[in-house]
Amino acid sequence: MTKQWVAAVLLGLASVCGVAQQAGTSPAVAPAAPAQAVAGAQSTAAPAAAKKTPATPAIWRVKGAKGTLYLFGSVHVMKPDVDWETGRVKTASDAADVLYLEIANVDDTAAAQPLLLQYGLDPVHPLSEKLSKEDLAVLDGAVKAIGMPGEQMMEPMRPWLASMMLSVLPMVKAGYEPNTGIDMVLLAQAKKGNKQVKGLESLEQQVHLLADVPEPEQVTMLHKDLAELDKSTAQMKDLVAAWQKGDVEKIGSIDNQELAERFPAVYKRMVVDRNQRWADTLDGVLKDPGTKTVFVAVGAAHLAGPDSVIAMLEKSGWKVERQ
Repeated sequence: MTKQWVAAVLLGLASVCGVAQQAGTSPAVAPAAPAQAVAGAQSTAAPAAAKKTPATPAIWRVKGAKGTLYLFGSVHVMKPDVDWETGRVKTASDAADVLYLEIANVDDTAAAQPLLLQYGLDPVHPLSEKLSKEDLAVLDGAVKAIGMPGEQMMEPMRPWLASMMLSVLPMVKAGYEPNTGIDMVLLAQAKKGNKQVKGLESLEQQVHLLADVPEPEQVTMLHKDLAELDKSTAQMKDLVAAWQKGDVEKIGSIDNQELAERFPAVYKRMVVDRNQRWADTLDGVLKDPGTKTVFVAVGAAHLAGPDSVIAMLEKSGWKVERQ
């Protein structure tokens, strides 16, 4: 989902707050040292092991009118010691002449920067004015715990961007890296092989998925994230473990079940509606007689459960076979 490029942008730009200060959009914010803080977070990550951990993630095949489409669940941040580019995944990826990602230019931090500045910052209405004193105290402690100066550096952020920041940086500190995330690796390989890369969404569309959420709902989600800080990194560990084993049911229970139960409107907007749009796009790809071999990589949770892209393609009459 949106974490895939927010992670890369936040790390690539050091901090959106730092960018805002350089751009002059938030002169009232006290100077922080986000670049050094992020560097510190990365330096505390465990070094990659000499021997990589083998992985057998799930992959599916759909035979189209003339061509073949492969569906692969992505994890947007990954530890560098996981060996997943083998077996059926490598065979399918190598055979493809077209790569579909959620966002075609997920590595384009220059394109993402103005979007984050425009839709992720609100320096006129500081974050501290929108949160309870209790949440502010937790936020301050959480920011300091990941090596940053404190809550003051988050002041110009809208609640949705603060949530993203909190979800990404602890993962980096735990050793997960956006640059070794599945999307980034596949994109780099496609570029090296001069393959066509297409996106199911644009950067701006993904920003609006979060930025257009009513602010009271953003605050509620940030409160949830603050209350469950210890849980998020543990969940990421469980998610990656399930992904490595190809345990699709477990992935769905981690990423989809709680969201669907606690925030059904968010689940519909972020998961169900998007899955339907993507399935409609892929239905067209499969029907196109000009299609050869297409490799599609989207967030693993989008391929899990009754509302998945796979379920929607099956409803449209396609036979989706796990490889």
